[in-house]
Amino acid sequence: MEHFVVSARKYRPQTFKDVVGQQAITNTLLNAIENNHLAQALLFTGPRGVGKTTCARILAKMINSDGNEKEDEDFAFNIFELDAASNNSVDDIRSLTDQVRIPPQVGKYKVYIIDEVHMLSQSAFNAFLKTLEEPPRHCIFILATTEKHKIIPTILSRCQIFDFKRITVKDAKEYLKYIAEQQDINAEDDALHIIAQKADGAMRDALSIFDRVVSFSGKDLTRQAVTENLNVLDYETYFESTDLILSNKIPELLLQFNNTLSKGFDGHHFISGLASHFRDLLVCKTPETVELLEVGEQTQAKYLEQSKLATQQFLFEAINIANDCDLKYKSSKNQRLLVELCLMQLASINFDGEKKKGKHFIIPASYFKEKGIAPIPVKKPEIVKSTEPQKTLVVNEPQTETIKEEAPETEIAKKLVQERPKIILNSKQKATSGLSLSSIKKKKEHLIKQMEVVLDEEDLPKDEFTETQMQEVWEAFVDDLEQNGKYNFASILRIDTPKLIGTNIHLEFPNETNKVEVERQQYDLLSFLRKELNNYDISLEIAINEEKEKQYAYTAKEKYEKLKEKNPNLDLLRKTFDLDI
Repeated sequence: MEHFVVSARKYRPQTFKDVVGQQAITNTLLNAIENNHLAQALLFTGPRGVGKTTCARILAKMINSDGNEKEDEDFAFNIFELDAASNNSVDDIRSLTDQVRIPPQVGKYKVYIIDEVHMLSQSAFNAFLKTLEEPPRHCIFILATTEKHKIIPTILSRCQIFDFKRITVKDAKEYLKYIAEQQDINAEDDALHIIAQKADGAMRDALSIFDRVVSFSGKDLTRQAVTENLNVLDYETYFESTDLILSNKIPELLLQFNNTLSKGFDGHHFISGLASHFRDLLVCKTPETVELLEVGEQTQAKYLEQSKLATQQFLFEAINIANDCDLKYKSSKNQRLLVELCLMQLASINFDGEKKKGKHFIIPASYFKEKGIAPIPVKKPEIVKSTEPQKTLVVNEPQTETIKEEAPETEIAKKLVQERPKIILNSKQKATSGLSLSSIKKKKEHLIKQMEVVLDEEDLPKDEFTETQMQEVWEAFVDDLEQNGKYNFASILRIDTPKLIGTNIHLEFPNETNKVEVERQQYDLLSFLRKELNNYDISLEIAINEEKEKQYAYTAKEKYEKLKEKNPNLDLLRKTFDLDI
């Protein structure tokens, strides 16, 4: 049986041209070698599996190569690799510095490649400083690490630093495609793309995953085999979920989620992937951003097709809901219910672009008279007494004005008069007294509902007015309250001077009680202001400022100081007659 060599070792690049996704660094190193401008201490840093050690080995061979050596010459006597993870003591560094003095027997340079250099101890770093700063002419140090921030600044200042970047999905997919051709493997484009995405920017991880999937599926590498082996959610799952969401099919959507969980997938993985799917659909809405979609050609066509079915407004709201669920997932005690609620919200989004106007306006009766809108006259409901002897209860009905008996003017009015219900009260029915608290409350709520009329904003008057005019009308309303004996509400309205911003009247109160009282009686206030100023876009904004609490006088001394500010002669009166506070 022939010995198997993993692809990460078998296809390790032998020249800088074979290195994937690091063109800027390889070109810099090539130019440095050609121009004899190579530093004696180099630091290669970046994520795992992006080619740091590989580039160090290629560089070590190139600087010792003169063109006369054999093809398989690896200059083993000139290249020394040290694993700092296991050789991190001061003695190991001292042994290395002792070897540095000896010149190479073959080639020009001795190259020391120290991998995972951040694992060296503090004392080992300090012992290495002098040698790293002034090594012999025949010696070059190449340090490699994944965690540059753990290296002390004195080492960093002595090195020429090269930052390796993550391998892009596109570059990784192209290299996997090349390897598949070398091994006579029929690989689908989407299958290679999933492997490249799963590798997360590490080429070594991509090759390891490739070997594993090939062992599973053989010479035919399909998208289904890759998703099954790697235990990743397929694109088709999210395409199907989105179709169900757009069709508002909540039961089918919950069943699909249950099926996903039964396959061993995590709900967090599902919802985060769904949010990314909505992001990809949003990217496809604009032709200029389609290139941000890192998927295969066949999958890209599916994204473009489904993006036409979803509006941009729907996608924005869906991303917001899914992302909110993603953030709350770890802290939730019932994680499955959280995801199911999120899916039901997504399937309930009204994505037709229509929004109900949530702004209500208080319209007085005079406005309808100006518009020529006549109320439909109705008769009082008849009270029919039962033939059996029983108690008759009198119902008090609130009436603001006398309703005259007139013939109905419209067919609708005739129908209303003909079909009006007859009220029969007997001793078994429960009636509410007209003087009870619940009855008064219901009457007030009924009047408020009659005043709330939702109309188109364009039909309402919106005359301009100044802050001074608003404050004069405000003062008139407060004076009217005092004349009617509503001193409590009037005193609350005098706490702060109203300020006008646009059509919003801003108030600040020292506590929540004042705010609640004004909000409870704001209907009469807004009705008065809108009618007097002839602008039905006026609204109230009430804030609580606890600092205002300090402005009020509670003790006798504080009251005296307040009065003295208004009339300084009060202090003269107190001193003249030697009065106490």
